Amino acid sequence: MPIITVNHKQVHIQELNKGAEQAVVLIHGMFSNLSIYYFNIAPMLAKHFHVVMYDLKSHGMSERFIDGYDLESMSSDLLALMDVLNLKKVHLAGYSFGGLIALKTALKAPDLVSQLVVIEAPDPQDEKARNIIDEYSKEFLEHYVANFTDTTKVQMGKRQMEKNHRMYEFLFEKTSIKADMIREKHFLSEANFSGLHIPTLLLYGAESNCRPTGEWLKTQITESELELIPGDHNVPIQEPVRIAETIVHFLSQSLSNPLTQNHG
Repeated sequence: MPIITVNHKQVHIQELNKGAEQAVVLIHGMFSNLSIYYFNIAPMLAKHFHVVMYDLKSHGMSERFIDGYDLESMSSDLLALMDVLNLKKVHLAGYSFGGLIALKTALKAPDLVSQLVVIEAPDPQDEKARNIIDEYSKEFLEHYVANFTDTTKVQMGKRQMEKNHRMYEFLFEKTSIKADMIREKHFLSEANFSGLHIPTLLLYGAESNCRPTGEWLKTQITESELELIPGDHNVPIQEPVRIAETIVHFLSQSLSNPLTQNHG
């Protein structure tokens, strides 16, 4: 498992099709890891692009840290990773909180982002994610894994469950994650999207509680399009093939030899 050093931090990454003309960096959400892309979405994107995935700090196999979960820090981590990997300009795709990281990075360094894909980015004012932190228990994790995180359709073993439980306990009890998320409550309402001229695809579940945020972003980002996918907030798990095909179709316009088939 490749572990690289970025700003004195150990970061777990995975890359596919490194020789491709263009790169796509995939950002997972809070309380997840890069596996949400690895088994289904990333291989489809890798038929056309250099795909880069990484575990956010204290997630997956990346090093644990007690602070730095605000969007400014997370965006800085991403830009530093791109620098280490010598990625001059990339497509960014982020899911859930990763979508907010992608938006923050595009606003912060627009010259480094070719196209943007925002998947189910929530309104940070929504209390639901912070309630998860308050209500967390091992039983909650077992229920969550059984219902929402089965990306491989393989039952999670006891050892992996214990490992994930320790990670969640660390995140929720030892870090500044909740305080940092609260500090970002007004990120969307305070961001200036009028100057963001990056082609943006907004992917949201048709039945998702985050759908109004996607519809609002469509009114704020000039060069954006909104596509609704059957499902709720967990659409990358529910419809990974549809998500991958839609992203490929959107990004293909930037390739030297654009795809001609309809990916629906």
